[in-house]
Amino acid sequence: MVAHDTVAVEKRPALSTAPAPRRRTRGAWTPWLYLAPALVVLAALLGYPIYQLGLISLFRYTQAQVSGGEPTVFRGFGNYADVFADDRFWQVLLATVVFAAACVLSTLAVGCALAVLLTRVRAVPRLALMLAALGAWATPAVTGSTVWLFLFDPDFGPVNRVLGLGDHSWTYGRYSAFFLVLLEVVWCSFPFVMVTVYAGIRAVPSEVLEAAALDGASQWRIWRSVLAPMLRPILVVVTIQSVIWDFKVFTQIYVMTNGGGIAGQNLVLNVYAYQEAFASSQYGLGAAIGVVMLLILLTVTLGYLRLLRRQGEEI
Repeated sequence: MVAHDTVAVEKRPALSTAPAPRRRTRGAWTPWLYLAPALVVLAALLGYPIYQLGLISLFRYTQAQVSGGEPTVFRGFGNYADVFADDRFWQVLLATVVFAAACVLSTLAVGCALAVLLTRVRAVPRLALMLAALGAWATPAVTGSTVWLFLFDPDFGPVNRVLGLGDHSWTYGRYSAFFLVLLEVVWCSFPFVMVTVYAGIRAVPSEVLEAAALDGASQWRIWRSVLAPMLRPILVVVTIQSVIWDFKVFTQIYVMTNGGGIAGQNLVLNVYAYQEAFASSQYGLGAAIGVVMLLILLTVTLGYLRLLRRQGEEI
């Protein structure tokens, strides 16, 4: 009887663990079922325009084809070959990458610093800073760019008067113009980072921060060793969002440098594509540049997410 009971007990785990893989497989599809409605809407809103963009990039599509004066000619990857063979494209691409990287790093630094500051000040200053940041965030890009142009105007701007620069033109030089645009981009972008990171910090248990402070950690060490690792999923989201926004900056460059600066010295890819498509009526070339931008952003985003997964992060 004892031997029989022992055999029965030993068989139970095998019977109970058999259907486990099936349950895991069924559960893996559950998040996708919840995301399905949003994915359908995004596919409808984004899929068709991207398809049309890619289709136009394969044809010689100029004003003559738009007006019906000439037939549309299929070029295959001819537009892409013309784009990659143009030295100006590579110069604009390099300028876009450097400018976007500077904007992203500056936006993250300012947003994270102000998010930490919000946890250190009292309610009234916190509310005032929140309202000021949200006001900057809600300001249209055209309006914000015009205001910044007035502030740095060589004749009437208060910045030159305060700094004693006389009639110095910030938009004349290439680097000073990029710097001025960077300030405006950071000004209108940091509130998203600040509010998102602040919400993440408030979710961190206060006991963790108090323990780090009792151990003698400085504020910078608390951020680097405690808050940043715990907020990494949030930082991933704001970083990817900032990369997408800053890589395709258009309005600020177009308004503040009058279409790309003197002799196109302040062109970025978005403005360059606009000039090729609408100023030169080369819609096929402009569409090809747009597809290249899309592929670059997808590559950067997917590569960043893959790197984080290799480091063991759950995204």
